Amino acid sequence: MDLTLWQYQFRIIMLGDSTVGKSSLLKRYTEDLFLESINQTVGVDFYVHFLEVEPGVRVKLQFWDTAGQERFRSVTRSYYRNSVGGLLVFDMTNQASFDNIKEWHAEVCERVQPNKVLFVLVGQKSDREDQGERVVSLEEAQKLAGQLGVPYVEASAKTGHNVKDTFELLTRRVYQGLLSGEVELQDGWDGVKCAAPQVLQLQRADLAKPKKDPPKKCCP
Repeated sequence: MDLTLWQYQFRIIMLGDSTVGKSSLLKRYTEDLFLESINQTVGVDFYVHFLEVEPGVRVKLQFWDTAGQERFRSVTRSYYRNSVGGLLVFDMTNQASFDNIKEWHAEVCERVQPNKVLFVLVGQKSDREDQGERVVSLEEAQKLAGQLGVPYVEASAKTGHNVKDTFELLTRRVYQGLLSGEVELQDGWDGVKCAAPQVLQLQRADLAKPKKDPPKKCCP
């Protein structure tokens, strides 16, 4: 395995109702493109992107873009268990898509046990706020994020606003979870792959060491 390609692989799943803009977010992030008209996802689509989370540490991100329609849920549910991160996406101009976020979150949490998925809540289509089309308030979204214990970001695939920050926030959250032990490598689980597990053990050991206070000066 070529360690120059990546040290870690994270599988990230896109969650949310149909037409909230999950595919558009991914296309903007991975290809820096926005299409006014995009075909609805049928089943699951795959995207790959690389991100350096800190100097010399490269993560391969494997994205699973799931269809939001109910008729595809039996297909998309099979992908939940092998995910370590999830973007919970709703359309800020669509109240029903926001109301359904709790259901998406609960469904994934129920099916990934004993493994853990780390989430970020995303309010999509922030560009339409200036047009007076927003129906989900910032306070309402932040309250839900607090209830779920996840960060909240507002983004626009159309303008690119906060798209990069959204994906990097989730990636770094998973990476820190891995270093802290909140996320564990498991045999038979593909949510996280590590090219050199011994390096991860060393990183965790370094984090566990007590930090020494700098020497005090005897004189002002």
